[in-house]
Amino acid sequence: MRHRPATGDIPDAPGSYQFLDADGRVLYVGKAKSLRHRLTNYWQDPAGLPPRTAQMVAHADRVEWVVVATEVEALMLEHSLIQAHRPRFNVRLKDDKSYPWLAVTVSEEWPRPMVYRGRKRKGVRYFGPYGHVGALRETLDLMLRSFPVRTCSDTKLRRHGRLGRPCLLYDIERCSGPCVGAVDHVQYARMLDDLMRFLSGETAPIVDRLERQMKEASAALEYERAARLRDQLVAVRKAAETQQMVSEQPEDFDVVGIAEDELEAAVQVFHVRRGRVVGRGGFVADKVEDLTPAQFSARVVEELYGPPGAEVPRRILVPVEPDAPQVLCDWLGQLRGGPVGIAVPKRGSKRALQETVVRNAHDDLARHRLRRASDHNSRSRALLELQEALGLSQAPLRIECYDMSHLQGTDYVGSMVVFEDALSKRSDYRRFTVKHVPGNDDYAAMREVLTRRLGALVAERRRAGEAAAGVAGGPEPPERIGARAPRRRFAYAPQLLLLDGGKGQLGVGVRVLEELGLTGEVEIAALAKQFEEVYRPGRGEPIRIPRGSEALYLLQRLRDEAHRFAITFHRERRASRMTASVLDGVPGLGPVRKARLLKEVGGVRALRAASGESLRALPWLPDRVAEAVHSRLHAAASIGGSVVPSGARGPGGPVLNAPIAARHSATGENEGE
Repeated sequence: MRHRPATGDIPDAPGSYQFLDADGRVLYVGKAKSLRHRLTNYWQDPAGLPPRTAQMVAHADRVEWVVVATEVEALMLEHSLIQAHRPRFNVRLKDDKSYPWLAVTVSEEWPRPMVYRGRKRKGVRYFGPYGHVGALRETLDLMLRSFPVRTCSDTKLRRHGRLGRPCLLYDIERCSGPCVGAVDHVQYARMLDDLMRFLSGETAPIVDRLERQMKEASAALEYERAARLRDQLVAVRKAAETQQMVSEQPEDFDVVGIAEDELEAAVQVFHVRRGRVVGRGGFVADKVEDLTPAQFSARVVEELYGPPGAEVPRRILVPVEPDAPQVLCDWLGQLRGGPVGIAVPKRGSKRALQETVVRNAHDDLARHRLRRASDHNSRSRALLELQEALGLSQAPLRIECYDMSHLQGTDYVGSMVVFEDALSKRSDYRRFTVKHVPGNDDYAAMREVLTRRLGALVAERRRAGEAAAGVAGGPEPPERIGARAPRRRFAYAPQLLLLDGGKGQLGVGVRVLEELGLTGEVEIAALAKQFEEVYRPGRGEPIRIPRGSEALYLLQRLRDEAHRFAITFHRERRASRMTASVLDGVPGLGPVRKARLLKEVGGVRALRAASGESLRALPWLPDRVAEAVHSRLHAAASIGGSVVPSGARGPGGPVLNAPIAARHSATGENEGE
C-alpha cells in the first residue's frame, strides 16, 4: 500500500474502514471495535498475512475510516457500505437460482397474490421463497378456493370493470369479483388478511373458524353454504399439508445451513413460521475474504438479513456461533424492532432440522460445481486462464495431478487423476503402491511414483519405435503374427503435470523429467498448501491465481479429486491389512460357513481353545474342513496371533493372512488396480 497512515493518526475507537485503490474504487470494507488495533494488523510482513489479505493490501493505495459511537453502529455502517460498493475482496452472496416467491401487492386498491421472481419491491409482502414453482402454484390454487381474491392483472381488472361482466374465475368460484362490485373492501380485506395469515403459518385459527361456520350453517339447514364451507375446509387442510411441520410449538425461526470449500460456500435457509416450514432460500458465496468459521457465519447472517425488506425472525439457528454474537443480535434487533436471538442447536428436533438444512447446502454446492464443470465455455476459459497464469506454451488439454497418502509412513500410496478438456477421465486414473520408501518421506514417494509413470511412458515409446522399425525392415516374425497387442497404459504424455505440494515436490518432479529426457516436453507445476499459490520451475516466488477465476476452480477440482482418490486407496489397503482373519484361505471355508462357525463357537478365541473332536462334531461342517480349521488355528498360534504378518507361511502351507494389497502383481506400472 502506497499511503500508509501512522499508527498515532488512527483513532482508538469503533468504526468502519475501507481500503481503496489508486482510482478510488473500494476494494474492501471492514469494521472494528478499535480501528487502531485492527488496521495495524495489516501493516505486518505480507508473508505473515493470509494470501487473499496480502493480495488486497498489495492492490490498495490508501485506507479511509469512519468513527462511530458503538460496535453496533460500526456493523450497520459496514453493511451499508458493502451494499453500496460491492467490494471485490468482501464475501458476496449470490442467488444460486432464482427462487419463486408468493407476493401479495398490499399497496393496491384490490391487492392480489402472484408468483414472483426477482428483486423485492416496496408495497409488496413476500412469502417464501419456495423450492419448486409447481408446488407453489398448486398451493395458490388450493388457497383460492377458500380465499377467492383476485389473481388477474390490473389491465384485465379494469377491462372487466368497464364491461360490467366478470371473468371465468368468478364463475368457477376462484375470485370474489371485485371488478364488478360483487364484494366490498371490508370483505375483501378480511379474505386477504386470512390468506396472509395462512401463508405465515397460522393455519389452526382459520381451520377452527371454517369448522365452526360449517356446523352453524348445517344447524341452520343452510346446506349449500355448509357444503361450500366444507370444500373450503378441505382445501385449507390440503394446502396446510404442503407446509412441513417441524415443531410442536408455534415458533418463528430461521435455520441456516452452510457447506463450504476454499473458494465457495453454499448457504441454505429454511423459514419456519408457527412451527411450519413456509419457505426456503439458497445462495452461493464467493469466499474472497480470509475468514474463520465464526466470522463467516456472522457475515452470512449480515448478508441474509441486512438488505431492505428482509424479514428478520425472532430467532436464528446457525451451524457455527458467529463472531461477536451480541453485537449482531443488537443490530438485528434494531432492524426487527424487537429482540433477536442467535443460537446453535445442540440436540432434539431443531438439531435434526439443522442437519437437514446443512445436507441441503452440501447438495446445492455439489449441483453448483456440476453445472459449472459441465459448462463448455467455462472449461475453455479455465484452460486459457491457466495457460496465461502459468506461462505455458499451450493450453493444457491433458492434465495429470498426483497426490500421496499414508499413515505415519505405513500403507504408502499415490494417486494419479487425469483431466482432459477440463473434465475428469476416470478410465485413465491410476493408483500406485509405494514399494521402496521405508519411512515417512513424501519426496522419495513422489519420486518413485513419477519415475514409474513417466518411465512407463518412455518404455512404451521405445517399444512403439522398435515395432515401427521392425515393420519397416521386413515382415513380422511368424511367432509374432496374431499376437495380442500390449495394453498401452501410459501412451499419452500430459501437457501439464501437477504435484500436490510446494517447492520440494516441484524439485523432485523436475529431476525426474531431466533423468527421463522429458524436460521441455512436459510442463510441471506444484500446488502449495495455500491453494492460491502455484510453483513453477525457474521462479522463486509462487504464482497466485486470481480469486474467482475459472483457472483456480479447475485447480481446486484437480486437487480435491487427486486427494479423494489417494485417500480412498489408502483406506482400502489399511482396512484389508487390519481386518484380515486367520480363517481366510482355509480350504472349504467360505464366507457363509466362516460366519456361522464364528457365531456358533463364539469367536476366534473360542475356536482356538476348541479341540479337533468338538469341531468335527458340528453336523454341518465337513470333517476335512474341521481338520483344516484346527490345523490353521494351531499354526497361527505357534507364530503369535490371529493376524499373521504379511509374508508369514504356515508349515508347508500357503501365505497366511497376507494383506490383499500385498498380493498384487509387482510389475510396478499400475499397482493397486
